[in-house]
Amino acid sequence: MSNEIVCPVDRTMNLINKKWSIQIIRDLFFGKKHFKEFKEGKDISNKVLSSCLTDLEENGIIEKKVLNTKPVSTEYSLTEYGKSMNRIIYELAMFTLNDEKDRVYSDKTKEQMKKDFKQTLEIDD
Repeated sequence: MSNEIVCPVDRTMNLINKKWSIQIIRDLFFGKKHFKEFKEGKDISNKVLSSCLTDLEENGIIEKKVLNTKPVSTEYSLTEYGKSMNRIIYELAMFTLNDEKDRVYSDKTKEQMKKDFKQTLEIDD
């Protein structure tokens, strides 16, 4: 065992280090998802998605539930530990939504998105 002190930012980044991890976590704040739903609107292979989901599950951020349906399906949701990332996801969104120079969204859209993220992520001021 090393006596080296590890930065907590590094430790957090190691938990969510795969390319699609943050997007998967964000999507799960908006509700439980099935495997194929994660792929909607994303250019992600089954192999990469499966690896990412497994990694997040092993790190205790998400949980997988195999449903007794025909055909069998799998549902993913955030654990309480995963839900504690709400402030991180919120601040990532606010980083660009609060940028005065950003013109990707109209001011009206930005305000609605801020409201939606705040409500969905259960952010209290």
